[in-house]
Amino acid sequence: MSATHLAALARTTEPQLMLRRFLALDAVVTGTNGIAYLVASGPLGRLFDVDSGLLLVLGVFLVVYAAAVGLLGSRPSPAALGVRAVVEANLAWAAVSFVALGVWLSPSTTGVVWIVLQALTVAGFAALQYGSLKARQGSSD
Repeated sequence: MSATHLAALARTTEPQLMLRRFLALDAVVTGTNGIAYLVASGPLGRLFDVDSGLLLVLGVFLVVYAAAVGLLGSRPSPAALGVRAVVEANLAWAAVSFVALGVWLSPSTTGVVWIVLQALTVAGFAALQYGSLKARQGSSD
């Protein structure tokens, strides 16, 4: 993704702010998803045809992860190592989501659509964060 595309999405041309905004957006979306899993694991489990206990565990994980990503994004200059860890964790989440569909989950059609959409969203965050990190590194050379 080009710097121009990143800047348009982040509504800024400043790489540092761009990175912080994409981390913050990730934290908000992930935290919202986690809270939904915590608050409505039963109804969502029935809708997705996925074990509600799994959704509860995922909800706890997502809320904690979102808090960590939000904390990283709140820093004036998020550490490159931390950002790389978030990018890699997001890519791993997306990959495991697809593997889970093929190997051990048998969700409803709605569940399949949800899992694919959230995996693609998380992979998109990884791409935006990685691109922003590279832009920041390029601007500091």
